[in-house]
Amino acid sequence: MAHAYTPGLRVTERATVRKERRLPIAGQVLVEAGARVQAEDIVARAELPGDVATVNVVNLLGITPAELSQYMLKSEGDKVERDEPIAETRPWIKWLKSVVRAPVAGTIESVSAITGQVLVRTAPRPVELTAYLDGTVAEVIEREGVVVETHGAFVQGIFGVGGEVHGELAMAVDRPDASIGPGDLGAEFADKIIIAGELVTSDVYERASALGVAALVCGGFHDGDLRRLLGYDLGVAITGHEDIQPILIVTEGFGPMAMAEATFDLLQAHAGQRASANGATQIRAGVLRPEIIIPTEAAASAPAVAEVAMVGLTQGSRVRIIREPGFGRIGAVKALPPAAVQIETESRVRVAEIEFPDGAVVIVPRANLEAIES
Repeated sequence: MAHAYTPGLRVTERATVRKERRLPIAGQVLVEAGARVQAEDIVARAELPGDVATVNVVNLLGITPAELSQYMLKSEGDKVERDEPIAETRPWIKWLKSVVRAPVAGTIESVSAITGQVLVRTAPRPVELTAYLDGTVAEVIEREGVVVETHGAFVQGIFGVGGEVHGELAMAVDRPDASIGPGDLGAEFADKIIIAGELVTSDVYERASALGVAALVCGGFHDGDLRRLLGYDLGVAITGHEDIQPILIVTEGFGPMAMAEATFDLLQAHAGQRASANGATQIRAGVLRPEIIIPTEAAASAPAVAEVAMVGLTQGSRVRIIREPGFGRIGAVKALPPAAVQIETESRVRVAEIEFPDGAVVIVPRANLEAIES
């Protein structure tokens, strides 16, 4: 029997998480398989080639390419500083001398007697790759990176912006439906991953940024505030490359939305522990979700739990509605009618009966549902 794939949102106390950490170019791996690492540890390093500046020396000096070597003050491989002379003429009258200077600091990479051009390459840019997780190096990828494995609690949000951070998990609220104001954040929250309740406003975000908070995790965020934060409409894209602090992870949706109790309770149970978080999200397709990973010794020593393959819904499955109407609401599958049903748009689709905690039951197209693993 065929199943329509239902995107899965994981909120679980015990998970085995493996993250591939790979350099953009070949470099040097600094750790061995089996080594214990912390999130901030550098596990691999490489150097990106610097930019190249082209200097058309023959035009500047009024000479031919074949004569270039006679007028060069520097050779291939020589280091130069910005504005340092690299070539000059030698006239009888000194004030008629023409000088060509390096446009950037770097190394003379090429002196061409064919084109008459000199290439100056700036210093290489170091790239350092951190472990991101507290865990163990499960695999070394020669000259490229490592795979880091950890065991612990794992929470996925519905949307996020900003890249990888790590820090202590801290609670700013004591209920999933509570909200905070700028005055509720103090210096004690610097460098921490803050659980901020049902809504983070732009004022709260600005206060957190001024304090140096690592991440804000909340139930909802206004789309207008997101536009102001980024300076543009996000559209359909992959997030995670935004240069912002703190990163933002939204667990439920846009607007004031109480954090799901299961998510809040799990995070609250691990307050004070180190965690890693990443706001990277694949919009629309649901391929990539923002995440919070909390390594725990208890999870590492517990019997292994098989990964759950979420290929379809079953009666009793916990789900979240991911489109209007009802966006963000969480309930359980009460029934899965096998026949297609005509909905308000006059399309015929397969649906599910969803029961909410208050006892209300609604009919929702299966494509508008997201399964929650807990």
